[in-house]
Amino acid sequence: MCRNGRYTERGIKEIHGYGSQLWTVEADYAVRLDPDLADVGMLLEPAAVVAKAWDHIERIGNRAWFGPRRVLVTGAGPIGLLAALLGAQRGLEVHVLDRVESGVKPRLVRDLGAVYHAEGIPEVARKAPPDIVIEATGVDKLVLDAMEHSAAAGIVCLTGVSTAGRTVGIDAGAVNREIVLQNDVVFGSVNANHRHYELAASALAKADRSWLRRLVTRRLPLERAAEAFEPGGDDVKVVIEL
Repeated sequence: MCRNGRYTERGIKEIHGYGSQLWTVEADYAVRLDPDLADVGMLLEPAAVVAKAWDHIERIGNRAWFGPRRVLVTGAGPIGLLAALLGAQRGLEVHVLDRVESGVKPRLVRDLGAVYHAEGIPEVARKAPPDIVIEATGVDKLVLDAMEHSAAAGIVCLTGVSTAGRTVGIDAGAVNREIVLQNDVVFGSVNANHRHYELAASALAKADRSWLRRLVTRRLPLERAAEAFEPGGDDVKVVIEL
């Protein structure tokens, strides 16, 4: 969140990540994780991303009357499924949209008590207009559909990173008119601060352990790390074990 760009971040900018047997970190930056979560502790970082997203959604919403009932999450990868988990923990009606029609992703969504969809956002929104949309794919068409099809006074949080260089036709005037006249909010969210890691650790501690373990669909040893980048038919999260 540094505004001048003169920051360092492990594994992201200027300093190495944690792919070593020994490392140190300043105690003030450490967040304690429930020991029962040791085998799924790597989920804390994507969970921190969505903990921040939910924190900002609620801060934005609470600037005025805010009584959301329904959230739509687009994308059933680690970010999307954890966003759905935190939505379910808030007692909301959760809908998740993804391309696949069967397999582990629909089962994980349904086991949260949420509704899974393999159709487009306009079709879902006609049946269940979302008060909140968390977009976790970065697919340009879905980003625009999310902005267009939230309920009045809706909040759209963009967490997916889009590929540049492709153009999509858009009626900018109509999109602007809709956002303004319906008091909608669209914002982007990617990283998290210390408090969001604490919120994420708390959310994971409250989650069903077996459900969390099912998010990790493949575990590979370091010598087979390249295989982690090969698409798997039913993958959610692939983990390299050091």
